[in-house]
Amino acid sequence: MVGLIIIMGVSGSGKTVIGEAIAQRMNARFVDGDHLHSQRNIDKMASGIPLTDADRLDWLKLVAQVGKKEVAHNHKCVIACSALKKSYRDVIRLENEQLIFIYLKGSFDLIELRLALRQGHYMPKGLLQSQFDALEEPKNGENDVVQVEINQSIPEIINDIFNSGQLS
Repeated sequence: MVGLIIIMGVSGSGKTVIGEAIAQRMNARFVDGDHLHSQRNIDKMASGIPLTDADRLDWLKLVAQVGKKEVAHNHKCVIACSALKKSYRDVIRLENEQLIFIYLKGSFDLIELRLALRQGHYMPKGLLQSQFDALEEPKNGENDVVQVEINQSIPEIINDIFNSGQLS
């Protein structure tokens, strides 16, 4: 039984919207990983400076710990977290055995358009290329990842995720 679901992808891929919808459907807790960033990281991104691996490490450990704590209290938990590199996903995996990653995959052009329409977020559109540059798409060896194309409606994305059979 999966206790922790990490909704992953670049900024603007829909992690929060999809994560909230999945959590509601599963009667699970939703945590937006953006809210777990340090103020230093937020300020850096808001200034248009991409985060380094070192910047992300404490944040990833906190994401992992939040997930572990929720599962330890017998709560299902959905966390939105970019988890762009395999090494980032491995940090989360170290603390959590019963997890699945949902990779929201989309083209640069589609996500750039979404970011242009988004308001009130500290992540500027200009950092999207750095996100794609850092992205290591999950490979065959990562059996705990479900890949979903985001060039469809939200209900279709949600149905694809639940029809994958990985959330049971």
